[in-house]
Amino acid sequence: MAAAAVLNGKVVSAQIRERLKNEVTQMKEQVPGFTPGLAILQVGERDDSNLYINVKLKAAEEVGIKATHIKLPRTATETEVSSLGVRIAGRHAVVVGRSKIVGAPMHDLLLWNNATVTTCHSKTANLGEEVNKGDILVVATGQPEMVKGEWIKPGAIVIDCGINYVSDDTKSNGRRIVGDVAYNEAKERAGFITPVPGGVGPMTVAMLMQSTVESARRFLEKYKPGKWNIQYNNLNLKTPVPSDIAISRSCKPKPIGTLAREIGLFSEEVELYGETKAKVLLSALERLKHQPDGKYVVVTGITPTPLGEGKSTTTIGLVQALGAHLFQNVFACVRQPSQGPTFGIKGGAAGGGYSQVIPMEEFNLHLTGDIHAITAANNLVAAAIDARIFHELTQTDKALFNRLVPSVNGVKKFSDIQIRRLRRLGIEKTDPTTLTDEEINRFARLDIDPETITWQRVLDTNDRFLRKITIGQAPTEKGHTRTAQFDISVASEIMAVLALTSSLEDMRERLGKMVVASSKKGEPVSAEDLGVSGALTVLMKDAIKPNLMQTLEGTPVFVHAGPFANIAHGNSSIIADRVALKLVGPEGFVVTEAGFGADIGMEKFFNIKCRYSGLRPHVVVLVATVRALKMHGGGPTVTAGLPLPKAYIEENLELVEKGFSNLKKQIENARMFGVPVVVAVNAFKTDTEAELDLIIRLAREHGAFDAVKCTHWAEGGKGALALAQAVQRAAQAPSSFQLLYDLQLPVEDKIRIIAQKIYGADDIELLPEAQHKAEVYTKQGFGNLPICMAKTHLSLSHNPEQKGVPTGFVLPIRDIRASVGAGFLYPLVGTMSTMPGLPTRPCFYDIDLDPETEQVNGLF
Repeated sequence: MAAAAVLNGKVVSAQIRERLKNEVTQMKEQVPGFTPGLAILQVGERDDSNLYINVKLKAAEEVGIKATHIKLPRTATETEVSSLGVRIAGRHAVVVGRSKIVGAPMHDLLLWNNATVTTCHSKTANLGEEVNKGDILVVATGQPEMVKGEWIKPGAIVIDCGINYVSDDTKSNGRRIVGDVAYNEAKERAGFITPVPGGVGPMTVAMLMQSTVESARRFLEKYKPGKWNIQYNNLNLKTPVPSDIAISRSCKPKPIGTLAREIGLFSEEVELYGETKAKVLLSALERLKHQPDGKYVVVTGITPTPLGEGKSTTTIGLVQALGAHLFQNVFACVRQPSQGPTFGIKGGAAGGGYSQVIPMEEFNLHLTGDIHAITAANNLVAAAIDARIFHELTQTDKALFNRLVPSVNGVKKFSDIQIRRLRRLGIEKTDPTTLTDEEINRFARLDIDPETITWQRVLDTNDRFLRKITIGQAPTEKGHTRTAQFDISVASEIMAVLALTSSLEDMRERLGKMVVASSKKGEPVSAEDLGVSGALTVLMKDAIKPNLMQTLEGTPVFVHAGPFANIAHGNSSIIADRVALKLVGPEGFVVTEAGFGADIGMEKFFNIKCRYSGLRPHVVVLVATVRALKMHGGGPTVTAGLPLPKAYIEENLELVEKGFSNLKKQIENARMFGVPVVVAVNAFKTDTEAELDLIIRLAREHGAFDAVKCTHWAEGGKGALALAQAVQRAAQAPSSFQLLYDLQLPVEDKIRIIAQKIYGADDIELLPEAQHKAEVYTKQGFGNLPICMAKTHLSLSHNPEQKGVPTGFVLPIRDIRASVGAGFLYPLVGTMSTMPGLPTRPCFYDIDLDPETEQVNGLF
């Protein structure tokens, strides 16, 4: 009898892998950034499993599949087999082996293909006789060469699934691989036989690769980059409009994991914080890096009344209209509010009416703990500053050095951050024992001048009695006291760093660059010099991930970072915007909000945020109200907490037209950056149609791309449909985005450009302290940073009482400070409070928890 034909798995599997490689290449071309993935879970350390897994990993790499090998500590194995494509129906098949991995599945597979199947195992009586009955023989016992050649029926098809090692002195490693069938004997009787190695193994791997590619293809058919398959919520609108908290609780948010899937996030890219909020990992940005960005829209406003004109509400109403009503992929990106005002006087900041982020309790309280992380990181820096000053004042150079670089088991060693400090000092040594006395002095002493410390402790609570404090009064501090203060947490530079960072690596670098003081020689002292920047990054590693929430109508929202809008730039994070722009795709929209009026928040959005992110905005939405224009037209003073004067609740077209000057100037400011402007006129029930129509007409006549009436507070997305459609059209209009100034200009010139072009000032005046700081920062190498003006938001000028468009004024610059890590200088125009106080009757009087339902009451 002729020897059996060898079923060469290597040849066939090579053909399959080549075909799969071409298919994967096509997938990657069709969906840039997409790669099929295979997770290999190994339980235990069996030799046959290790061999099989290595072959899988190599095959996956060849095909273009990203394979991940996960090891777990218990013994098991996993194998897949394939049929030969021969006739099975009516044949007698014998399966030797009853494992759930091979034996039992092969029994069922053959039976489903109409074979008569006998299952045997090592304890079967007269096993040889049973094997001899098989036209098809599948062996998977895990015992080397157990099935003898003489047992095999002549002409049978033999599938050997075994992988075993036996001793072989002729091999360099002392062993060779054999199957469960005595191959040399069996091939003389069988019609077809699979060798080991080179038979079932390569085909199993090839079939595994094929299954992976097929799974990827099915995924891509279901997940089509483009339109989201998203379920929106229908609003039950009521008149009169209920309270914000009543509306929020009337709408049950969808599980946040469901929303994440709807917008194209993978489960491994989302960390759930309960049912209504989640963090999105930066790996999503890496996966989507080849996806084109969507349209970028910034919402800003005219110079506001103390009541605010509804930018947050407009932002949410606009995305609800674009998403739930026009069925566009759309994301809102908003700031996280400070917890301080929630218990003070202001209340929440989640939008309002039927245009809100929900649940608003979660939004306005702890959220996912980002602000707490910032508080901890900020105060670690503050503690490091005072501890370092204390230790330097109470120790000699040698004692200080020995404590900074302690001996461990008789060996002194610099930490990585200390090596970097040495290099900055120009000391190219790594052995602590080789430093000279002069080098030890330079390395060990920061020599901080307490009068130059700009870093304050922070707390996310309004507390006026922490605005000025004395620290170091305990006897243990040996009389080393100094005057200091607390700021509210969102005023920390670390918050601004979080908002402007682009990656973990970038955040680590920015945190290290933060300047906290100067030495007595006038040299800047940074967080890196203090040795604390690595620890800060650890504290902030989760805070860098954007927080996912949703609107009342079920559209996605990123809530991430909340820097002050005066001493910082007042915008949510670059990272959230970038992730959102990738998720919505080239036809989608990302709508973000800039704090305060366009002269502050929008200017900083362009000149600071867009400068660092490299993102180009498509549309400015400029929010205006009848009452704000009346105020700018000479109307009575508007005071928060008091009823509006009569002029604001009765029609007065003259006041509106006079006050339009402020809106006109803000339209000009936006167009100065080369971006189309859509004016959103927020309508209140006391406004008349004539007043609203007048604003719309004047705005269109003076450079706005369009101007529309908005009723989203009362109607949700439906009330912002006209605005959404105008934004869609404006996003298609030609634009030529440009920045306002060159960073290489002197500090004073950059300030002057902003003051003259944006505020309308005649000139600026640098007071002595500001002049000195400009010179110091320029000398220290920080003169090329962008400018972040800290001035009142209630007027284009420095005087909050001057409404409309003030002229003929000189802008006084009292001081200039540096946020080097965040990446800007902030000139102070007047006095800026960085720690709010509590009023006579704070909001917390009304706040309580229902112990039975755990519902928060009285928050809004």
